[in-house]
Amino acid sequence: MHNALILIAALAATVAGAAWLALSMETHWEQVRGAQPASPGTVRLLRALGAAAWLVSLLLCLRVDHASMAALVWVMALAGSALLVAFTLTWRPRWLAPLVVWAGR
Repeated sequence: MHNALILIAALAATVAGAAWLALSMETHWEQVRGAQPASPGTVRLLRALGAAAWLVSLLLCLRVDHASMAALVWVMALAGSALLVAFTLTWRPRWLAPLVVWAGR
């Protein structure tokens, strides 16, 4: 059960990382936040958060399995999270707004 919770945390970190990296792009930022552009500092922060979330996800995967299996799980999680974020941006982009609630309106 403990390993399952770690993997769920890894998947959540992967999705959050993909969303933060997507929101660092101007087009996706506008989809979620409207016409207010993101500042350059916000873009850098979103990219750093995305990269950090993916690193945390990899470390969590490595904690659960040996390196070859963890790498496979992590890459599949990246692919799944990219698909999930892409569908969310297509269907309901405002659902990603809680990930940048600190950016203000």
